Amino acid sequence: MDVLLEAEALSKHFGEFRAVDGISLSVKKGEVLGFLGPNGAGKTTTMKMLTGFLAPTAGVARVCGDVVTTGNVAARRRIGYLPEGAPLYGEMDVRDFLMFVAASHGIAKAEQLDVVESAAAAVHLGSVMDQRIETLSKGYRRRVGLAGAILHAPDVLILDEPTDGLDPNQKHEVRRLIEAMSVGRAIIISTHILEEVDALCHRAVIINRGRIVADGTPSDLKARSKYRNAVTMLVPQETAEKAASAIKRIKMVAGVEAASEGDHMRLTVIPRDNMDIADSIGDIAAVSNWQVSQFSVDPGRLDDVFRQVTEGGSR
Repeated sequence: MDVLLEAEALSKHFGEFRAVDGISLSVKKGEVLGFLGPNGAGKTTTMKMLTGFLAPTAGVARVCGDVVTTGNVAARRRIGYLPEGAPLYGEMDVRDFLMFVAASHGIAKAEQLDVVESAAAAVHLGSVMDQRIETLSKGYRRRVGLAGAILHAPDVLILDEPTDGLDPNQKHEVRRLIEAMSVGRAIIISTHILEEVDALCHRAVIINRGRIVADGTPSDLKARSKYRNAVTMLVPQETAEKAASAIKRIKMVAGVEAASEGDHMRLTVIPRDNMDIADSIGDIAAVSNWQVSQFSVDPGRLDDVFRQVTEGGSR
């Protein structure tokens, strides 16, 4: 089965408030899906319904074709869930904690140690297995949470803000681990960090006010940005005003954004209707001798698309 996780018209109401309002999506084996949205958009509520922690008001979630409910333990066993903040028992050492998680999953006692050691090795925890969790760095605590989420060999992983609060090196390591774990699994990552979509995700879904407002590959989404094919160049301050004035007269140009950088000005030329303007701008710059020291073409910006589709914020 290619589709391992799906939601069909999933909704959750709290009185008159619709936290999630008819979300439908699917995630295939080997696919990493970025699940994005502003605060209060309904991301965590959706994930709680997908994992069976919260019953939906309407709609249905399925894992490997089996309906997920709060009481369907067999379906929920096929899911690994890392909640935001990865709640752990700090007074326990890593091995004892993971043994406790294994027992909670009903793994036979004779198999628990092998399962724990395998999961720990997958996320590189070998050096801290006898260390108390409360003494670990954030990066290692996140690894412990990931080990607990995968030790029962789930088909689906749902990770809520897995790199939140980590430094750049720790983020890189956790992303590498997630990429490795995606082989043979379906993974959903909820994140506020848009760079993770480019770094990790095959596809991204953006929700706002409980509804899906965008769904596509990172390249598809960036193609919707006003900065798609925009040209950015660095010119001397004394040249900038003349250059910007000349560029604005080009029919293919929608506008020019300028930002000062010391004795230079960074000009970002925004094309009309994402037209390819690089050659035209380059030719004019060369003929006019603007002394351009940097010149690049923008593939589009996810943050721009995010703002477009979530304009107005959450309720």
